[in-house]
Amino acid sequence: MSFFKKIFSSDKKETLDKGLEKSKTSFFSKLSKAVAGKSKVDDDVLDDLEEVLISSDVGVDTTLKIIKRIEERVDRDKYLGTDELNLILREEIAGLLSETSGEDAVDFEIPADKKPYVLMVVGVNGVGKTTTIGKLAAQFKKKGLNVVLGAADTFRAAAIDQLQVWADRVDVPLVRQDMGSDPASVAFDTLKSAVAKNADVVIIDTAGRLHNKINLMTELTKIKRVMQKVVADAPHDVLLVLDGSTGQNAFEQAKQFTLATEVTALAVTKLDGTAKGGVVIGISDQFKIPVKYIGVGEGIDDLQVFNKIEFVDSFFK
Repeated sequence: MSFFKKIFSSDKKETLDKGLEKSKTSFFSKLSKAVAGKSKVDDDVLDDLEEVLISSDVGVDTTLKIIKRIEERVDRDKYLGTDELNLILREEIAGLLSETSGEDAVDFEIPADKKPYVLMVVGVNGVGKTTTIGKLAAQFKKKGLNVVLGAADTFRAAAIDQLQVWADRVDVPLVRQDMGSDPASVAFDTLKSAVAKNADVVIIDTAGRLHNKINLMTELTKIKRVMQKVVADAPHDVLLVLDGSTGQNAFEQAKQFTLATEVTALAVTKLDGTAKGGVVIGISDQFKIPVKYIGVGEGIDDLQVFNKIEFVDSFFK
């Protein structure tokens, strides 16, 4: 299909293929058992396929959409062999995501009319939020952009120190205060510093304490309001980081954070260490928020701009 034109460079595609290996192996193991001894895609095969997709963390709603598309194709083509199921799945999922998730970015791009471009990053502890910020800073710097980081997760000293390690590693400035400081004050100082330095990109880390959603909502609203005193339309994006290895829990976190603040983009991390990569398909389809980045390894270059067609191609390769 024309969907599957190559967009990524060969090294990025190789990293993506490798990063999805566990998910792919698990999925095809289940799929092989489901169609064993059967030659035709019939109701029994579709029932088994539904179970395979749900157990692969694609999510119930997205799974039902995929099954419906395949049922329509079976009706249209009259006979589909189980040997064609892999290709059919690949095509129908790519088609579904192309219809529902908007355009993909090709590279680490920022809006040309935003200077500085302000990115506020949210997510619970342990999802890879700080690491994602560090890797984003590295990618933006590689493009020749001046980056400033802000450590507004003042709830944990470890968060500030970890971000400092990344700032030193990438060689970008970090604006920080002591643990327990007002996060909005840190965000304000970061933007003031970024404007003074004529920075291109500002990335603000924030605390994510979902067990206290009202406080979280209040804090994030205050951070936004204070930032707008320096940059009128900041933040330009609110990036929610989700841990792909948590499967369905990532769906729940996405729901909770979208209630707490206006999330405009998603990053799904830790896909290389899990068999739950199908969660990206479900999240990409279910939330009307684009998956912008995925983490498929521990290296700095293993944070990739998400391209749904390349992702599906790797998943069903």
